[in-house]
Amino acid sequence: MGRSYAGILGPLAFALVTARGAIAGWALEPTLMAASASLFVFAALGYLVGQLAGFLVSNSVRTQFQAAIAAWESQQQEQAKTQPKSVS
Repeated sequence: MGRSYAGILGPLAFALVTARGAIAGWALEPTLMAASASLFVFAALGYLVGQLAGFLVSNSVRTQFQAAIAAWESQQQEQAKTQPKSVS
């Protein structure tokens, strides 16, 4: 997930800084330098945020799955206690 966020935020920052420079009438070289810097900064930030989001989602799913398994196992144990035992 981190690579996806980095791949979106980095180019988006580059495009926005480039558009801002074009609208403001900035010189080409400083605009591209600022856009390149923002590309790397926001790509790194996007990677970190994406990794954190992936971890949180994975942890949440794992926790819910473990709770469901525990509930199922306790239900199975209760059913085993209430069923009459057959004598052979």
